[in-house]
Amino acid sequence: MGSIHMDQAGGLRRLMEEPSRKAGISILPPSEIKSLPLGKGPRVITVSSGKGGVGKTNVVANLAFAFTQMAKKVLVWDADLGLANIDILLGLTSRYTIEHLLKRKKTVSDILIKGPGGMSILPASSGVLEMLDLTESQKIFLLNELDILAETIDFLLIDTGAGISSNVIFFNMAAEESIVLATPEPTSITDAYALIKVLAQKYRKKNFTILVNSAQNSQEAKEVFKKISMVADRFLGSLAIDYLGFIPFDEKLPLAVRHQQPVLEIYPQAPSSRSFVEVARILAEKPLPEASTGNIRFFWEKIFHCHQAEEKERGAD
Repeated sequence: MGSIHMDQAGGLRRLMEEPSRKAGISILPPSEIKSLPLGKGPRVITVSSGKGGVGKTNVVANLAFAFTQMAKKVLVWDADLGLANIDILLGLTSRYTIEHLLKRKKTVSDILIKGPGGMSILPASSGVLEMLDLTESQKIFLLNELDILAETIDFLLIDTGAGISSNVIFFNMAAEESIVLATPEPTSITDAYALIKVLAQKYRKKNFTILVNSAQNSQEAKEVFKKISMVADRFLGSLAIDYLGFIPFDEKLPLAVRHQQPVLEIYPQAPSSRSFVEVARILAEKPLPEASTGNIRFFWEKIFHCHQAEEKERGAD
């Protein structure tokens, strides 16, 4: 088994380092393309939203592309296990998914697909898998398989489902950085707060980062953040809710979606593209928490620990 994992690790390194067909595009000036310190291992970041339709997957794709332009190795995990769509958004075809991995039909390197800028994507299965339905042996197998990715990536971006499903909760509890995406729409603000409320009250999560999408300007975006943070302060006690920034409403965004490419790739000077670069830079320069291991195995162990705690709570009820 050890030699098999060594072979897989070598294959994954080659896959992650292999340039994509469009990787030669340089979005940032040479002086800004630099290696930023990341600590001991890959940075694990979830991007979630209280409701669907707020542009979450598009944000993940463009942040991932921005990281690749900083010479970072990026893995995007489509963790919306019921409605996998990041491959469609980017015009990619995935022959295999995480379902094939769990059934031992394919390896991690078999199911990874290459995306814009050289990012790698771990595709989900539409309407097939629910993480909480996995057996203990499947969990252990998946943990061991994905642990070999640790040495091949700088960032793991997890595109979760929308809402407050068990999968969304567990991924947010396990990740080092939880980005909650909201728009200026009242329903989006309300649902973003609802997600934070569940994570804070039931699972005692204390740290959140707000990113506002489709705002007309900085003032509108900060109003969205202010509404969420004020209500949280009033009803949820002491939480650390940080403002990450905003992605402006931009006519180039829907055009890029139609072309099935990141807006940062085909319209690098668009207002939204500049914002994606800035947000990615802030995330890359942000220091890791002191207690963090920056380790995928640690990430998975936290997921399973949360799952076991949930099961015990249900049994007590």
